[in-house]
Amino acid sequence: MSDFEALWPGGPVFRQAAHVRLGTDTVLLADFVKPEGRLRGIDLGCASGALLLLLLARAPRLHMTGIELDPEAAERARENLAVNGLDTRGEIVCGDLRGHRTLFAAGSFDLVAANPPYYPAGSGLVSSDPKRAAARGELTCTLGDLCAAAAFLCRTGGSVCLVHKPERLSELFCALTAAGIEPKRLRLVCPRPASAPNLVLVEGRRGGHPGLIIEPPLLLRDADGADSAELRRIYRR
Repeated sequence: MSDFEALWPGGPVFRQAAHVRLGTDTVLLADFVKPEGRLRGIDLGCASGALLLLLLARAPRLHMTGIELDPEAAERARENLAVNGLDTRGEIVCGDLRGHRTLFAAGSFDLVAANPPYYPAGSGLVSSDPKRAAARGELTCTLGDLCAAAAFLCRTGGSVCLVHKPERLSELFCALTAAGIEPKRLRLVCPRPASAPNLVLVEGRRGGHPGLIIEPPLLLRDADGADSAELRRIYRR
């Protein structure tokens, strides 16, 4: 297990897939999710399964499913669940989330989470590695595809939690509401106190009523550049 690393001292161990690396955005999303009272969750595009491990560690009653298009990453996610003794509380489906209707029954989950590709196809720099390119850009899954899958899979009253880029917040809200998911909670992530946000964390409710709570910004660094107290809490430092 020399190539496995602990997510925090004494916490779950984790080995990354070669093409999709664990980023701060996934760790922040896991902290943003409120899994209490949720019994069955799914991660849409789970990569190596880090979000599953983080949520399962927080919620002993939760069962998580991950769906992942890349066979290598899906196998790595299975290994990560197994080495932590969590394969009875988690499972990985290697498949295309755009085919969600053939993979799962409607309303199978009360929690849907995703760290999706951030950039529309054809925008920005595109990696020469096709797997990295698909992880960053909407080459195999658009925002509309993601929200349609989330709406089908999430039961009425269930939660849909996403991390995305602030410049696409309006588009994200429109895609969610068009799919029948009402945005209920928003938190902006800022690198420093005086910085504009570089990430947004959003929770929607399937079939929910209008009404959005905007939480205080999550600051990653203090004014002097040191890790903020909240970032240290999230990373258990």
